Amino acid sequence: MAVQEIKVGLMGLGTVGSGVVRLVERHQEDLWNQTGCTITIEKALVRDKQKERAVRLPEGVLTDKPEELLHHDGIDIVVEVMGGIEPTRGYIRQALETGKHVVTANKDLMALHGAELLSVAAKNHCDVFYEASVAGGIPILRALVEGFSSDRITRMVGIVNGTTNFILSEMKKNGMAFEDALAEAQRLGYAEADPTADVDGWDAARKMAILATLGFHTEWPLDEVKVRGIGDVTLEDVRFAGQLGYTLKLVGIARQDEGKVEVSVQPALLPDEHPLSSVDGVYNAVYVHGEAVGETMFYGPGAGELPTATAVVSDLVTVVKNQKLGVNGRSVVAPYREHKPKAPADIWSKHYFCLHVADEAGVLAGITQLFADKGVSLEKVLQVPRTREQEAEIILVTHQANGEQLLHIIEGLEALPTVVRIQSHYRVEGGEH
Repeated sequence: MAVQEIKVGLMGLGTVGSGVVRLVERHQEDLWNQTGCTITIEKALVRDKQKERAVRLPEGVLTDKPEELLHHDGIDIVVEVMGGIEPTRGYIRQALETGKHVVTANKDLMALHGAELLSVAAKNHCDVFYEASVAGGIPILRALVEGFSSDRITRMVGIVNGTTNFILSEMKKNGMAFEDALAEAQRLGYAEADPTADVDGWDAARKMAILATLGFHTEWPLDEVKVRGIGDVTLEDVRFAGQLGYTLKLVGIARQDEGKVEVSVQPALLPDEHPLSSVDGVYNAVYVHGEAVGETMFYGPGAGELPTATAVVSDLVTVVKNQKLGVNGRSVVAPYREHKPKAPADIWSKHYFCLHVADEAGVLAGITQLFADKGVSLEKVLQVPRTREQEAEIILVTHQANGEQLLHIIEGLEALPTVVRIQSHYRVEGGEH
């Protein structure tokens, strides 16, 4: 019996695309033993065919014409690693509508148009896999779809952006100011020249929208993810958190209670004993809680050529296996639960405040009375020697409070004449179960 050849159309030949080519070339024996097929890159779509590249492909493989790939009858699977929203979205739609399966690493596209593309795939009995779009080489999406298929996920907390995790790790371990840690991340190639998407939390938000949609089976639009970045985090915040037994991390939080969901990205304090607190540098980790299985954590490199390419090729292998079994398109499960966002009164958490206050008698008593009036008790209180003339600092960590109570507390603190300013405020995540 002749060995079947699976021909792949590769869209993009940058860092990840080059990694895909390397893995396919190096692992032909493993791929054949797993799938019973040889896998070859038939066409690779690039902007400039003359550009010097990290990998060499046979004559005639490179093309700058999308139609040569999308309308190629021999290509079975399209692997998209070119990034961007348009024209990428249109290319993927064309591929699916002509019966080609799609593997993509495009978190931006899947966060914004994932439901649309999955619907097109289902109509055309095609696979769409996008493991590499979240947390690089960590197989978190496959775990949510397959590993938790018989469980109900109630909570996901993730460090899903390596750049910000590196910055906060440097601030804690080496006492670097935010600006210096960012400059170091840029020097090492962990941060882009324009780090806005990372530092402002939007890269993590896209990934959390994907995780929430898959984990809770309800479509979660990117514009409904509440996002706050790390641009305002100070070295003082990191140090005070450490004194209280916490580590400050940028985390994505997705929580489901009684069918209502909240999704956010924000700097948060995690207890030092929490598994995510020890995730340092550019590593990613996603902590998942299921009703049946309890607590699990997925950890590994969140970016890079080969970790991300590994996730892409793993999806490629799954498509080929499905093809041999004749089950392509059956794993596509569109969101089927009603979209029910939590109201502020439904969102419960502990909170950290750093207050700059007048250095006079009775200030702390007035502040604690305000919290008591709003029905919120205090877990920790730290008074710090004054930082400047006639000012002192008070650090507070609350017990559980809901979003409505929090808004009233902030309004009350801003109205107190003895509170000079709320220097910082963060959610405290973990340790409640």
